[in-house]
Amino acid sequence: MAAKQPPPLMKKHSQTDLVSRLKTRKILGVGGEDDDGEVHRSKISQVLGNEIKFAVREPLGLRVWQLVSAVMFSGVAIMALAFPDQLYDAVFNEESVSSKTPIRLYGGALLSISLIMWNALYTAEKVIIRWTLLTEACYFAVQFLVTTVSLVESSRIATGAMLLLVSRVLFVLISVYYYYQVGRRPKKV
Repeated sequence: MAAKQPPPLMKKHSQTDLVSRLKTRKILGVGGEDDDGEVHRSKISQVLGNEIKFAVREPLGLRVWQLVSAVMFSGVAIMALAFPDQLYDAVFNEESVSSKTPIRLYGGALLSISLIMWNALYTAEKVIIRWTLLTEACYFAVQFLVTTVSLVESSRIATGAMLLLVSRVLFVLISVYYYYQVGRRPKKV
């Protein structure tokens, strides 16, 4: 008697069987959305992370503004440390300053902020860029308020101080604009 041949084995092609592919990907934990709405293509991208979500879609002119801010903070800081009388005279049109110590302390604080600005210029991390822009906006707003109160108390209007006030309002607006632009979610393409 001849041995009966078993039927040929049917290979399952998981590439073509969509239900099987879906079940396999679900078991592996890939293909679904995570808490941030990110869809992982592989387990490796889940473990290593996706660097694209940390990349910043930079608004036009952001790096130029960061460079201008860093140079401006450094310049005023050096002037306040080295030439406190001239800085005070340029802003308030008064040659006599009672003490140079507060102006030099102001210069030291500005130098510290300028170091942060210089470091933020070389980073691509969204959070760091946003914090430096917020720091800058807060600094300019506080400087605007302090200068305004000083001018009201002394009841004189100096041209340098008025120019400083107008520039500070402009700088606050630019910093806040970039702060919100960097924080916007990128549009999905």
